[in-house]
Amino acid sequence: QVQVVESGGGSVQAGGSLRLSCVTSGFSLCNYDIEWYRQAPGKEREFVSGIDSDGRISYEASVKGRFTLSQDNAKNKVYLQMNSLKPEDTAMYYCKRVGCFGMANWGQGTQVTVSS
Repeated sequence: QVQVVESGGGSVQAGGSLRLSCVTSGFSLCNYDIEWYRQAPGKEREFVSGIDSDGRISYEASVKGRFTLSQDNAKNKVYLQMNSLKPEDTAMYYCKRVGCFGMANWGQGTQVTVSS
């Protein structure tokens, strides 16, 4: 059974930094992608960043240059380093693992709050 667990959220002032972690476990027959999404109150969940099974990393335009995704394969961890945080980055951040046939497993989320 696939499990996805996020951690690292918290409250910071604008301009601050946080590092989110996503740990996944569970056997998969396929290589998988890991993606970060966020959802602010009253808004739809949106893509933030992701790494595919070939190691290609992508970012949503508003976080490019501020957020950095990295991977520690030995620990099955993916990190999202978030710098120069803005109040509009406030949201629940979710990690998603996408495996065989696009099957997705989501974590419970970690809250990020940025105050001005």
